[in-house]
Amino acid sequence: MRKLVCAALLLATGTADAQQAAPATPSASAAKTRWAQFRDAYIEQLFRLDPGFAVYQGRHDFDGQVQDWSPAGLKRLGDFYRRSIADARRTPATTADERFERDYLVKVTEGRLFWLEDADQPHANPQWYVSNGLDPNVYVARDYAPVADRARALTRFLRAVPAAAANIRANLKTPMPLSFAQFGAAAFNGFADYYEGDAVHAFATVRDDRIQRDLKAAAASAAAAMRSLGGSLDAARRSANAAFPLGAARFQRMLAATEGVTTPLAALEAAGRADLARNRAALVAACAQFAPGATVPACVDRMNADKPANGPVAEARRQIPVLRQFVLDKDLVTIPGTEKALVEEAPPYMRQNAAYIDPPGPFEHGIPSIYYIAPPDPAWDKATRDAFVVGVDNLLFTSVHEVMPGHFLQFLHANRSPSLFGRIFVGYAFAEGWAHYSEEMMWEAGLGAGDPKVHIGQLSNALLRDCRFLSAIGLHARGWTQEQSRQMFVEQCFQDEGTARQQSARGTYDPAYLNYTMGKLMIRRLRADWTATRGGRAGWKAFHDAFLGYGGPPIPLVRQRMMGEATARAMF
Repeated sequence: MRKLVCAALLLATGTADAQQAAPATPSASAAKTRWAQFRDAYIEQLFRLDPGFAVYQGRHDFDGQVQDWSPAGLKRLGDFYRRSIADARRTPATTADERFERDYLVKVTEGRLFWLEDADQPHANPQWYVSNGLDPNVYVARDYAPVADRARALTRFLRAVPAAAANIRANLKTPMPLSFAQFGAAAFNGFADYYEGDAVHAFATVRDDRIQRDLKAAAASAAAAMRSLGGSLDAARRSANAAFPLGAARFQRMLAATEGVTTPLAALEAAGRADLARNRAALVAACAQFAPGATVPACVDRMNADKPANGPVAEARRQIPVLRQFVLDKDLVTIPGTEKALVEEAPPYMRQNAAYIDPPGPFEHGIPSIYYIAPPDPAWDKATRDAFVVGVDNLLFTSVHEVMPGHFLQFLHANRSPSLFGRIFVGYAFAEGWAHYSEEMMWEAGLGAGDPKVHIGQLSNALLRDCRFLSAIGLHARGWTQEQSRQMFVEQCFQDEGTARQQSARGTYDPAYLNYTMGKLMIRRLRADWTATRGGRAGWKAFHDAFLGYGGPPIPLVRQRMMGEATARAMF
């Protein structure tokens, strides 16, 4: 998904005309209301405080800048969030749309403040930095400007990295959990390799000796700083602990602050276990058709044994046009625009998840999205490496999730949201919930024509997300060890050993990865309630277009608007 956390808004009409509206910069609107003035000032100030986020949204007037992660810089950010929440609540919002957008802005800001201060991620979790401004892929992969201009921007960015690395080293506290140290060491060392490797090589066509000299010197300095930082995380393994849990109370606060979900943990856990049981039962039934007499793990292994010809990247490139045509043939959701999604191998520093997509920002136009697929870790044994490369039908639903009609399509809609705020901020549960919902919806719509092998591919992905949901709660609120999480991924959700190791580790430093299933369950319940009076199955396209028209707010806010509820009811 587009680099954590993003979102969007507006009218539940979902009309084609609204979706085609071009994003406007703040200066483009005339006679702004007081609310619009406040909203636009908020965005501009946030971009100044978090320039990496601005660049990722396509505001290239911030190119080359890195966020100030000094103690003073972190304090300025927290003060801005608190002040903005108070000021937003005092600013008049005269229409229903403005009041919705105000609630949206407050919730986004509360979520950012939670990670900054309540979870204290700048001092506790290397992922906070990995996901918030150290990745220069915008300059490398997005063709938003002439190559020489992007090379200069990358050079300015790389020159800022050593000071940023010094702040990171000073901020991160040790001892830290072993999984955090391992993740941080791999990511920071991966950045070092990328900075002076692929990032520099990407600009080999620039025929300007000074640009090349400056870029290589800046890359070498930045890589040395990242390697030193990675080395410090490597050293931190020796004193590492297992103190990763947020704790039940803080986990509950995370859900409320970041996603507007106030459902008690016990009820959430029950919903997750029910979804796990539903998907396991469906898998048993599909396996009885596909591999009669085989155990479920053997059945899943047989499905995954059908490996993609020429590798998963080549297979995903074949799958995307087929999926697009299926969406059109079944009239499931509007596909706005003509943008493309390309498929590439994930760079080394971004392989903590098997696949992800990097779409352009709302201020960029005519740039393709990149769907990245991670290869197996070369340090694993051959059997584990081979198992990590999923089968064709498993990959099919990863492509559904990442591209069509998942993240890629969702961001086509978000980038056309009538709301400026909506084009910029797409939340975790909205984006991942929609993408995961899309997998099941596509099977229900007939993808695979009832073939049990294809269904096993869909269910394998669903069970992975069910185990993420339960693992997040278990690790952070129920006292689970990472080993207990790993066992659940293998035994309850039938994942291979490499995936189980990867996902159990991820759950320690990404406690919100329950958002895949949590978001899916909220969307499914909203679809059932909304279409109950709008034609049932015949109302799916209208529901999908209306839902995506909001861009990406916390789903409880969308439910309130679409259902006309004073507070979101019946979320699960």
